[in-house]
Amino acid sequence: MKPITATDTPDIVRGLRWLIVFRAVFAMVLTLSSVIYCTVEKLSYVQQPFVALYCISGLLICLSIGYAAVLPWIRTKMLFAYVQLIADSFIITLIVYVTGSFESITTFLYLVGIIGSSMLLLRKGSMVIAACCSTEYAVLICLEYYGFLRPLTGHGDLAFLVDFPQVAYRVVIIAAACFAVALLSGVLALQAKRARLDLRVVEGHLKRVERMAAMGEMVAGMAHEIKNPLASISGAIQLMAEKTEPGSQNQRLMQIVLRETRRLSAIVTDFLLFAKPKGGMVQDIRLDLAIDEVVELFRRDPLCAGRIQVSTRLDSPVWVAMDPGHFKQVLWNLLKNSVEAIGDTGEIMIRLSMFRGERAYLTVEDTGCGISVDDRGGVFDPFFTTKPSGSGLGLSIVHKLIDSYDGMVDFESRPGKGTVFTLILKGHSSTKS
Repeated sequence: MKPITATDTPDIVRGLRWLIVFRAVFAMVLTLSSVIYCTVEKLSYVQQPFVALYCISGLLICLSIGYAAVLPWIRTKMLFAYVQLIADSFIITLIVYVTGSFESITTFLYLVGIIGSSMLLLRKGSMVIAACCSTEYAVLICLEYYGFLRPLTGHGDLAFLVDFPQVAYRVVIIAAACFAVALLSGVLALQAKRARLDLRVVEGHLKRVERMAAMGEMVAGMAHEIKNPLASISGAIQLMAEKTEPGSQNQRLMQIVLRETRRLSAIVTDFLLFAKPKGGMVQDIRLDLAIDEVVELFRRDPLCAGRIQVSTRLDSPVWVAMDPGHFKQVLWNLLKNSVEAIGDTGEIMIRLSMFRGERAYLTVEDTGCGISVDDRGGVFDPFFTTKPSGSGLGLSIVHKLIDSYDGMVDFESRPGKGTVFTLILKGHSSTKS
């Protein structure tokens, strides 16, 4: 889970579809309301500004059909969203002009467009649309005031009806309303998206915890049964090796057996760590400094040195209650997993941020091969690995350790582009008094 931004995700696609539908519905409502108004007021259906409104409705319908047709073929959905929303702001300005310009009661449509943009593009996008709407309205009113445009409804020249300070006051008020709504709706949209993502993370985490609990009991029993015979085999081989002639064939074979028993012993130790993580010395650790320490060591490791660029972007200070050794093991496993996914050369970005002073979000993003859709369900399962070597316990241990501190783990991946692992921990921005 990267920092929440408007990106090319299924949420953007879903939002664009709803925007297209809403635009078409609005066009029909605009036409129907115009017809009803003409009927109630006993006006001609073919007089201005109603003809212009019918044309605008037709334009909106055509745009909706066109947008829907090209949507599957557009690669950069976010840019497509900006194009649509900016075009909509011009259409709203046209509606304001047709319905009276300075005296129009449809200026509220600017706020509707800004709220819609915040749902798709969050705060940054809504501020852009607010700037567009404010500028367009100011230009429209200035053109009317100086006589370059005459509204379709029949009031006189604006310069003879109101003073320029009144015009400026109206423009400032509309602009302030646009930016205020953009700011508030952007914040609410950001919080809503964060809540949806957190809910998805919690649901996935709980499902994995239930599945891994049953595996943990089985793994613990197997590990204990294997560990004792391994120790006996290793001890016996060592005694035999002491009585064997140095450099002989038998001694070389015994060294191979000892090396493999040590490897098996390390795997069994990982089994036990996955099944029942040892209770560590829980203490408040400053996460940003602990990350810098691990990253500095990792950059010098042969796995990383000379081919992988590791960058950090860390909020400071961020504190969590956790065993320092466990945290270092978790971060090291994630970095090692990222390096193995990258291959030859690439980049790893580590981000740390606080949310509402309650939760610390630590993300490790790589530019590796990504995780295929078929493999995503088993990423945290023990013994699951797509690599030619390895026990498949690294991410399982990460998940188990983080869960033991009431934290959560999540990931997002795009095949061929990379993976982002996110740790969500209980944090605070200062030491406890």
